[in-house]
Amino acid sequence: MTHGTVVVKDEMSEPGPAKASTRERILEAATELFYARGLRSVSADKIIERAGITKVTFYRHFRTKDELVVAYLEGLAEQERADVAATLTRAEGDTDEAIRLFAETIGTVSCQPGFRGCPFINAAAEYADPDHPVRRTVAAHRHWVRATLEEMVTPLGPTDPADVADQLVLLRDGAMVSGYLGNPATVSRSLHRAARAVLSSGTQADPSGPTTAA
Repeated sequence: MTHGTVVVKDEMSEPGPAKASTRERILEAATELFYARGLRSVSADKIIERAGITKVTFYRHFRTKDELVVAYLEGLAEQERADVAATLTRAEGDTDEAIRLFAETIGTVSCQPGFRGCPFINAAAEYADPDHPVRRTVAAHRHWVRATLEEMVTPLGPTDPADVADQLVLLRDGAMVSGYLGNPATVSRSLHRAARAVLSSGTQADPSGPTTAA
């Protein structure tokens, strides 16, 4: 990363196609700063400086910093959905392989230099109000993660796919925390084994036996 003189441009002097790139430049600067330093500790002025724009340009794209935080999280959510879709494509319908690839990806990402935990969990920790737009964005993404895992494991026939998905989300969260201190291979193997144990337990027959409707 290099640091030099910031070239400031006002959007009014930019041609039409450059307007989209200005928004992208703001989001790129925000993504770098928000994740590394935290959402509340990074001011709009710091993002403006990093993006090399004026305040007028910034507020033309984002009326408030919170609006930018929401856009930042939505961008991360979109990328994660694309990554999961690619993982499912690679698994070719094999649920166990999909879980293995899922664990491998989390192990690799959570052990990379600069990793500071799940950005959605981090955002929730900084915005306590569940009705705040940031928290609603986090909740929507968490709901998608859980629903995707439930859909993934349902073909295996667990007694309660929703409960299995809840447990897998907890394992995912824990693996990301472990990534601070572990290495990719260890985290991936542990997550995969734990996920398989949850799936095995969830697909065992109910010892009380089937119930008969009256």
